Amino acid sequence: MTADSIGTRWLNRSALRTWRVPHGRVMVVLAGLFLLLVIGWAAFPGLFTGGNPTAVNPLATLRAPLQGYLLGTDQYGRSVYTELVYGARPALEVGLLSTLIGGVIGSAIGVVGGYLGGWVDMLVMRLIDILLALPGLFLALIFIAALPPTLENEILAIGISAVPGFARVMRGQALQVRSRLFVAAATVVGVRRRVILWRHVVPNCAAPAIVLGTLNIGTAIVIAASLNFLGLGPSAGVLSWGGLISSGQGYIDHDWWISTFPGLLVTLLVIAVSVLGDRLRDAMEPSSA
Repeated sequence: MTADSIGTRWLNRSALRTWRVPHGRVMVVLAGLFLLLVIGWAAFPGLFTGGNPTAVNPLATLRAPLQGYLLGTDQYGRSVYTELVYGARPALEVGLLSTLIGGVIGSAIGVVGGYLGGWVDMLVMRLIDILLALPGLFLALIFIAALPPTLENEILAIGISAVPGFARVMRGQALQVRSRLFVAAATVVGVRRRVILWRHVVPNCAAPAIVLGTLNIGTAIVIAASLNFLGLGPSAGVLSWGGLISSGQGYIDHDWWISTFPGLLVTLLVIAVSVLGDRLRDAMEPSSA
């Protein structure tokens, strides 16, 4: 291999790296801006639309986008854009609160089992293995079917379905931390187990839990949309994004915007959260980059 060919390959790799970095930053910026927009919808919906999401207007049914309404209207004459704006709050509530519930419970189970080991770890992980055999959506269906169809119960069901994933990951992290020298040193000098757990093991397991929680928000939003699509979500109040997709099924051939825009919004939100989660993982765990 000649020096010229080596130099050419090095220049090509350098050019590729300089292209990838801005490209990745642009994706992160776009994802952040889109997420801020959705958060703005959830926090201050009245600033983004002056319409009433539940107001029925028979004279404006099934209007196409840009015909007096930005994203058109549904079969009841309601503005699709207004429904999407007001549906952002329950979507984010489900994503954040269910992840918080599943993350706290699952992380606690995984860290305690991984650190204590022995029969505690064996018992806990066998139960987790049973739950992991069921897909997250199916596990949420089991719990939501036995509960009244409210937003709180939906959050609880999705949060419980996230527990096995957190427990599995955090158990592995706790096993790694337990094998480190500073934990062994603290054990030798007689520091109590619960002190070691709270002061050393838990802080060193926090970063993976935060990253996993960020990525799980998108999964929770998709599961919530799926439950609402199946008619198992909250039945009162503003239609959720999954409910909007379901309500437009019978009109998809001609009035495609009723289902298309909610589905596109869910997709973009999940992609935005995933991009930011990947960036957070690279920042908190450089070895994974």
